[in-house]
Amino acid sequence: MDLRESLLQFMADISDWDRSNDAGLLAAARSLVKAANGEAAPLVVDPFAGGGSIPLEALRLGCDAFASDLNPVATLVERVLLEVLPRGKPGLAALVRNIGERTNQLALAATSEYYPQDPDGARPLTYLWARTVKCESPNCGAEIPLARSFVVATRSSRKRGVKFEIARPQRGPPRIRPLVVEPRSDLDIPGGTVSRAKATCLVCGSVLPPDQVRAQLRDQRGGAGVVFDAKGSRVGGAMLLAVVTSKTGSGIRNVRSPLDVDYSAVRAAQRSRRELEEELTGGRSSPFPDEPTPVGGGKGAGRGFAIRRYGMTTFSDLFSSRQLLAISTLLRLLHDESDKNPELTPLLAMVLSKCVDYWSANAVWANSGEFVAHTMSRNGIPIVWDFAEACPWADASGSFQGMVGWVARVIEEFPAKLKAGQVQLADASSPALPDASADVWFTDPPYYDAVPYADLSDFFYVWLKRLLPSEFLSRDPFDPTNPLTPKEREAIQDDARTVDGRKKDRRFFEDRLADAFSAGRRTLRDDGVGCVVFAHKTTEGWESLLSGMIRGGWRITSSWPIATERPGRLHAQEVAALATSIHLVCRPRPLDAPVGEWAEIARELPMRVKEWMGRLSREGVRGADLVFASIGPAMEVYSRYSRVVDAQDREIPLGGDPTASDPYLQGYLAKVWEVVGKLALEQVLGGDKGGPGSLEEDARLTALFLWTLQSSGNGATESRTPEDSDATDSDADEETATVNVTKGGYALVHDVARRFAQPLGIHLDAWEGRLIESDKGVVRLLSLEERARQLFGKEDVATFASSWDERVRKGGHQTTLFPDEVTVAPPGHRMLGRRSPKVLVRDTTDGHSTGIRRTTTLDRLHAAMLLQKAGASSALKTFLDEERKRGPELERLATALSALYPQGSEERRLVEALSLAFPKK
Repeated sequence: MDLRESLLQFMADISDWDRSNDAGLLAAARSLVKAANGEAAPLVVDPFAGGGSIPLEALRLGCDAFASDLNPVATLVERVLLEVLPRGKPGLAALVRNIGERTNQLALAATSEYYPQDPDGARPLTYLWARTVKCESPNCGAEIPLARSFVVATRSSRKRGVKFEIARPQRGPPRIRPLVVEPRSDLDIPGGTVSRAKATCLVCGSVLPPDQVRAQLRDQRGGAGVVFDAKGSRVGGAMLLAVVTSKTGSGIRNVRSPLDVDYSAVRAAQRSRRELEEELTGGRSSPFPDEPTPVGGGKGAGRGFAIRRYGMTTFSDLFSSRQLLAISTLLRLLHDESDKNPELTPLLAMVLSKCVDYWSANAVWANSGEFVAHTMSRNGIPIVWDFAEACPWADASGSFQGMVGWVARVIEEFPAKLKAGQVQLADASSPALPDASADVWFTDPPYYDAVPYADLSDFFYVWLKRLLPSEFLSRDPFDPTNPLTPKEREAIQDDARTVDGRKKDRRFFEDRLADAFSAGRRTLRDDGVGCVVFAHKTTEGWESLLSGMIRGGWRITSSWPIATERPGRLHAQEVAALATSIHLVCRPRPLDAPVGEWAEIARELPMRVKEWMGRLSREGVRGADLVFASIGPAMEVYSRYSRVVDAQDREIPLGGDPTASDPYLQGYLAKVWEVVGKLALEQVLGGDKGGPGSLEEDARLTALFLWTLQSSGNGATESRTPEDSDATDSDADEETATVNVTKGGYALVHDVARRFAQPLGIHLDAWEGRLIESDKGVVRLLSLEERARQLFGKEDVATFASSWDERVRKGGHQTTLFPDEVTVAPPGHRMLGRRSPKVLVRDTTDGHSTGIRRTTTLDRLHAAMLLQKAGASSALKTFLDEERKRGPELERLATALSALYPQGSEERRLVEALSLAFPKK
């Protein structure tokens, strides 16, 4: 093994999570850093530090680190990781556990009346609730519990669910009562009652439309509270579905139906909350978060916040009264502990944050594992119909002791002998460090509207500032009138907000990012190294990032795909996303950089990209990861110059109009996407003889589509819907824009499909409805079943094949299943004569619908796959015999697509079986 391979292996070893605290590896890494830099450790700067992972890794390797962020919640996390823990004294974890035990006992004693034991001594662990609305059918009026599912536990040994008894009194609407049962079959449990904000009545079956559901929940301020009458009887609001309990020391869980005592405890908590609020006089701040929730709606980052439409106008509305009392009790006790041990206050703040995450009315119950799942499972705060209320002082999922345990384990696993870093709340565009002071500028910047960081952090901030009133958390340093985290300077796209009369649109974000890159260039020494991490899945996002870097004075030298993204994250499940984060390595561009000639750059670009794509392909990098990882060498060719001009001295910009014919109008990146797309097709369809141009447009589109969807190390990835993922079934009509792929097929961001298709002569609009379907910025390849209706008409494939066989036996004139040209019926007319694909297509000359079209190789391949699936062996044999006479195109396309369809997919199974059925030569 040579030196380079040894170093790469060492990097892999020290990056292994299970070896992150290996003393030998850490000592070796620090020695290497010292050998390369001398006695003075290099300073690593991250101006978008977030949770602090980059500067923490720098400290682990023996570097100095400076972390900053505009967000106070992120800055607090950084302070804990980079300053508090490295300076922590021995026994810190044990001290935190002791404080946790003491606090738990005090809190339990203070709130015991709100969490009463069962008559048999069992203690509550979790309460399962559903928000409710009233059926508006004239003859009904029953309550509708809003729930994704009424299944409580799915394990074979202890299946439990909720069914409903329906009482029909002589006066008044029907009444429903939940009962926990052990179902003998799935039919014993009713299905969920809410989907996309539409509610279905369990009594009469009427459907309440979304507007009425929202209006009723607005009247309830979100519906997390229970409504009682003057006698203390529940008359509306949240409905308790089930209670999970356990006897102390037994380790056995039970799920029971709600009891009157459960509601009595909730009513007592509501009364205590009102009394506590009434005690406040003379301008004292509320113990409960009365700050406003995000406005949300529209385009941009704010679209993930639907809660205001349901009446949750303050953060208190996200919690039930009992949850508010539990958190305020914990706050009071942590204040006392903080006074005794002020150095532990940031750690206690971490415990508080985790409790808040699990103790809201937006926490959900995971019935497969029977645990409480936290609130922040996505980049937004949507409505959650049915929620789980953890008993905070129990020894169970979501409890205070569990949160203390998480923090204590972090302390115990923290790398030993780690020096402290420096943390500061700062704007990335206005760095706190002097010019030319950093050796490495390494950051993972925000991505347009992907994550509304400040709005999300407000969920924690409103509680943290009540624990840390004297810290930097107490106010916005840039706007004293703002009671929440800084928003105006935040570098994201959020069209719902304006700054100085200017909308925070994509141009605002791009300008802010460019300012940050310029500031980073000033902070870095001339011989320093920069690295920008990016995992955005659109070419537009990449163009803006690269534009900001070029404008900021950077020269991009290479790009490396590194597997840092969790495969199961929600966005990866909904639509094709990067399996890796691309690390763009860059250096300061000299002020006297020369001017580049376009002709020379255009010659060099394909060679550089082809070499890099080949190398990464051999290392298992695929699809979108390979596309964007090729940016580095492509940009190195361009960014080494102060500017690039053509023979007429016209500047070639980085981005431009990709539909233009002249390079100085198209922009450099249009050429990059063209080169990458052509090389990709050559890679999957063969060289010059069988290159991209030798197959029809639809085959090139399909091959390029599936190739781009491939995931590094795993082959192609099939798109999934939110219903297939671990996402909550929230107000799905207000989620981030994703295509509905419940019909099957494979989805790709429209921007990516368009940028690669355009320079390769592929017209997406020509294939709309025939091969693809576009919706909400996403393009989906139609499934085989959808294409069957086009290729064989209304009858199924087996019926078509059978009738075709019958006509041939009777001496019919048609002996070709799919002739080169087929007649297509005009709208409103019935087909006459031979059977043919019944789809109107666009003529390649003027784009208008005609009565004649030419069948393509992909049409015939899909038809053969469908015949294979239907078991139509006779028709398939005749068809393949015809194809052999026609030429090798269909077999070559089948071979190419067999390597592109996902492992285990039906398409791959069919096309591989088809390949074996081709007549032997």
